[in-house]
Amino acid sequence: MTTTASSTFGTALTIGGVAVAELTNIGGIDAKLATVDVTNHDSADSYREFIGTVLDAGEVPIEGNFYPGNAGQSALLTAMNAKSVSAFVITFPTATGISWSFSALVTGFKASDAPIDGKLTFSATLKITGKPTLATSASAGLTTPFFVISESAVVTPTKAQATTTYVATVLTGVTSVTVTPTASAGVITVNGNTVVTGVESSAIALGAAGSVTEITITVTETNKSTKTYTIYLSRAAAA
Repeated sequence: MTTTASSTFGTALTIGGVAVAELTNIGGIDAKLATVDVTNHDSADSYREFIGTVLDAGEVPIEGNFYPGNAGQSALLTAMNAKSVSAFVITFPTATGISWSFSALVTGFKASDAPIDGKLTFSATLKITGKPTLATSASAGLTTPFFVISESAVVTPTKAQATTTYVATVLTGVTSVTVTPTASAGVITVNGNTVVTGVESSAIALGAAGSVTEITITVTETNKSTKTYTIYLSRAAAA
């Protein structure tokens, strides 16, 4: 029998549509049904009887390389400090067409210990509130012309629906850009903000010359997994 197993490499997590970068482990949904013992003197064959009461989707632990400049990692800490419920999506590799969507509180955030022979890491805990949603087919994603960056940008590789990671460069003097995405169906976000197809996003501030700004575009169709595109946009280094 040929296995149907799939590799998990490339699984992604977003908070409010913003990608949490450099994750090394994303825990699974661990839902449980609470039960109540209703055994009584009339129970058949002296076996205990139970009924189900409430469902609990549990917690999702995550771990990764500590990257303070990443908007997704920063959003986790901000959400915990605000005690706010955030929208999360776990998107498995595109070939699987699977994703989990859920609302959660960030109940733990730990920055790294600092061993002399180690690396900086972080971990967080997401406490799910309400019912998570499992999608088992993939959103189609962006369509021609896929996305347009407001300033003259050199983009590689060639833009295509199935290509989800890009590198782009703008001139040194450019301090912000907008992105205009195109999709034939679904809800589109740019860095977590909803954008109408063919309409430019709000301005995205860029870092200093020579720095790289991460831009995340998501497309989500109803009851389908989110398709995520990442653009690593750099300002050319100063002469």
